[in-house]
Amino acid sequence: MSVTVIVSFQVVDFDKWKAVFDDDENNREKAGIDATAYKEVDNSNQVHVIGTASSKEEFLAFFTQPELQKRIQESGAMGPPDLKFLELG
Repeated sequence: MSVTVIVSFQVVDFDKWKAVFDDDENNREKAGIDATAYKEVDNSNQVHVIGTASSKEEFLAFFTQPELQKRIQESGAMGPPDLKFLELG
């Protein structure tokens, strides 16, 4: 059963961060992760990425890769993200 993942964090500049996010689409697809990025209407530097993964473990294996973490930091992400994993009830 797949899980829905919500990743929330602040960025310095949404457009800069979004360009890096978009460039990583092939890597997400290879990992079986489908994700869409959103910004808050009243605070465009607050980002929420909502997606699906085959499992929490698979998502974390992808998300904690050192190369990905480096790209995330270089894109202007601020502080640690808030991760939520949801499943249908």
